[in-house]
Amino acid sequence: MQAIKEKLNGMTSMHKAKAEAKEEEKAEKELAKVQVEVAHEVRPATEAEAAMDLHVQKAAIKAAEHIREHPLDTRGHHQNYGEDGQEAYSGNPTNCGSFSH
Repeated sequence: MQAIKEKLNGMTSMHKAKAEAKEEEKAEKELAKVQVEVAHEVRPATEAEAAMDLHVQKAAIKAAEHIREHPLDTRGHHQNYGEDGQEAYSGNPTNCGSFSH
């Protein structure tokens, strides 16, 4: 009788261990699935960030070229001339949008 009880206890322990292993495997599969989904979402964001960094670098290069081609005048302002050689805008803040005809 004792041998039967021990065998039943052993079988119960085995079933319990198998159920725990099955649950653990299920959790690991779910975790792997979520990690794949996250990777699919992160990849485009990472690519977009790299593209944005490239655009920022290009903009910085263009700005440096522009500054080199159009140096600052003695007042610390960029010269901005119109087609006729006259200033296209006034540095005077009180002269906002007024045109003289």
